[in-house]
Amino acid sequence: MTRIILADDHTILRDGIRALLVAEPDFEVVGEASNGRELLDLLATTPADVVLLDLTMPELDGFAVLPLVRAQHPETRLLILSMLEHERYVAQALEAGASGYILKNAAITEILHAIRTVAVGHSFLCTEIGLELLRKLTLNMEKQWETSAESHSADLSARELEVLQLIAEGLTNAEIADKLFTSKRTIETHRQNIIEKTQAKNTAALIKFAVNQGLVK
Repeated sequence: MTRIILADDHTILRDGIRALLVAEPDFEVVGEASNGRELLDLLATTPADVVLLDLTMPELDGFAVLPLVRAQHPETRLLILSMLEHERYVAQALEAGASGYILKNAAITEILHAIRTVAVGHSFLCTEIGLELLRKLTLNMEKQWETSAESHSADLSARELEVLQLIAEGLTNAEIADKLFTSKRTIETHRQNIIEKTQAKNTAALIKFAVNQGLVK
């Protein structure tokens, strides 16, 4: 049986969460608190496996009470249930000792899964936040690649720029070789050198880079 405390200053939300949790045979809601001070007082007399903790509460908010609970009740897992979705708040809560973070608009099935996950000692991050962090990470990686690629653009030789122009026009290696009166193998070598210097992952990325940098017409 997982013993749960609900810590949130909104009574109606606590009532709603409690109604959902008591329907689960492996959950028991052993107490409620409307702020951090009440939570500390409650934990002093009522052991809990998991605390569903809101971050924005009066008197002693979630950020302030997190390290206190971790220090005084290290066996208790803290699962943040909040409307704050910015990664700054997520990182701050996790660094302060939270075992998981889930948004209040998450599906009840995900909330139940989050509780069970942190109760057994694992970490949890809700799907919406995880996908948003992944999106931002991908964008950051793309920006880093563009910056890195830009720094290599000046390394292209005159012949490589000529080959790049023809690649952008859609010519094959054989067609470029015929046009430049050289061998297909030579063009393949130029093409590989261009990709390595610009750090493009494929031809489409190479052409996009070339256009953005004004290297092709």
